[in-house]
Amino acid sequence: MKYIFISTLCLFFGACQQNKPHSSNEGSADPHSYSNPQQAVVKHLDLDLKVDFESHILSGRAEWTIENGTNSDTIIFDTRGLKIEKVVLGEDVKETSFTLGKEDKFLGQPLKVHIKPSSTKVTIWYKTSEEAAALQWLTPAQTAGKKHPFLFTQSQAILARTWIPCQDSPGIRFTYNAVVTVPHELMAVMSAENSQKLRTDGVYHFKQVHAIPSYLMALAVGDLQFQKTDERTGVYAEPVTLPKAAWEFAEMGKMVNAAEKLYGPYRWGRYDVLVLPPSFPFGGMENPMLTFATPTVIAGDRSLVSLIAHELAHSWSGNLVTNATWNDFWLNEGFTTYFERRIVEAVYGREEAEMQEVLGFQALKESIGESGDDTKLKGNFAGRDPDEGMTDIAYEKGYFFLKTIERAAGREAFDKFLKGYFDQDAFKSVTTEEFVKYLESNLLAKNAGLSDKIGVSGWIYQTGLPSNIAPVNSGKFKAIDSLVAQWKATNKTAGLRDRIKTTNELLYFIKALPESLSASQMALIDKELAITKSGNAEIQCAWYTLAVRHQYKPAYARTEEFLVNVGRRKFLLPLYKEMAATPEGKAWAIQIYKKARPNYHSVSYNTIDQILK
Repeated sequence: MKYIFISTLCLFFGACQQNKPHSSNEGSADPHSYSNPQQAVVKHLDLDLKVDFESHILSGRAEWTIENGTNSDTIIFDTRGLKIEKVVLGEDVKETSFTLGKEDKFLGQPLKVHIKPSSTKVTIWYKTSEEAAALQWLTPAQTAGKKHPFLFTQSQAILARTWIPCQDSPGIRFTYNAVVTVPHELMAVMSAENSQKLRTDGVYHFKQVHAIPSYLMALAVGDLQFQKTDERTGVYAEPVTLPKAAWEFAEMGKMVNAAEKLYGPYRWGRYDVLVLPPSFPFGGMENPMLTFATPTVIAGDRSLVSLIAHELAHSWSGNLVTNATWNDFWLNEGFTTYFERRIVEAVYGREEAEMQEVLGFQALKESIGESGDDTKLKGNFAGRDPDEGMTDIAYEKGYFFLKTIERAAGREAFDKFLKGYFDQDAFKSVTTEEFVKYLESNLLAKNAGLSDKIGVSGWIYQTGLPSNIAPVNSGKFKAIDSLVAQWKATNKTAGLRDRIKTTNELLYFIKALPESLSASQMALIDKELAITKSGNAEIQCAWYTLAVRHQYKPAYARTEEFLVNVGRRKFLLPLYKEMAATPEGKAWAIQIYKKARPNYHSVSYNTIDQILK
């Protein structure tokens, strides 16, 4: 999703000893998993599921090929809300005993299965619950086409365990095959090799030959069609959405080519995108071979396709080399944000990348002010939902740390270093400390004084922003600063539409407006730029947030429509937070939320529930 270092090693390891395992899963290296891979670990999954839209339940079996190097009599899986019907060992389908442990709010329950020292296969027959947090079941009315129901999963961070009994840690990787049976009029797709045509029998077969962690398990079922954009990229979407989506993402092939020139070959075969209904809670989810994407990036002018660059970049930073725990989340998202902007620069030019960098820095400063002790790159989310770490700290502070290394070492040397990192740790999961060791050995030790120049430990283990953060600037935005200053001096808006040309420029302009802004001034700006009527979700969110803050009521109807129809968490949270800041606004928010909540995924509504109490 769009989200080091050592003899000096003792100092840095000392800084992260606080990341103890959660008390209810002692023995695991991952504080968010009950599994104990040092004892017995999964290696391959054969999944067979039936999708029932009437009961909102998945049922079937997960057959795990395991490795039991310690001759253990137990293997532990993560589950949450699953009904375990039976567990069998080996090919003779002989039932074995199992227990479900005490339930934890975030972690669910450990499934402890009795195995033999010689066991190589464990098959778990199970059903999901109607409340499975990873699954969102949509009625036809909640889809773009309005004809058929839709199902999609969101497994990151620790929700795979709500639809598959698994060792749900990003540090554990496995290959998989799957057979999924769905209503004959619907198509199923997964994070694997996919069919590009509807199967009339409703039975779909999938294969993922590369080892992935459980959070990259993904399934979607709906009224879908496919359209290729080049020989190895294409788009899945509902028929009514497909033409617009295929046009919007037509340059995906250029992005893949640019990425390969930077950091080596794309190793996953195809790169396709699935456009989901509006309730999808994220901009995109980097499921291997098939990015899940929000329709809010379909702006009609390709102005928001940097999101695709971000998810594509995850094919190297995240999917290929993965954070070993969610406390190391910045390794996924900071690297990907850096890589994304390099792709954008290569395909769309330096000016575009500079504008995105400035906007990213603005978002980072806001997060620094809101996140308290959680502004360290190396997180500590033991005992908490790791989704709390999905902030601009991981993305943007991670980006600026890597940008600082690039400035200190030089771009050519840093690119060589990153390519080597992706090659050495391909299809592996790494910790922050392991990356630090690689950085020291392969870059810092080769350049006298470079370590002091970068200040690695300050970036990773200290709160806030180090003083050596790379400066940001944009010639385009300097021109917008002049426009804002001129507007402040004259209050005249005539001519703004001729000078603010792009989405990024308009977004920057909105964010640069003063806190003293009045509703009457917003009306004049709106008359000139027609922002309230915008169909661009980034612009809508920024403008509607200002409308709530300054009580610009002509935008209220569109604000309500936006909140009811869009499920992307990035847009919902600032709006609901702004509304909840006043009693009047909070009452209005609750009124809207009663209508909108059924359209939101659990990843979104769990947070909004807390905002609105």
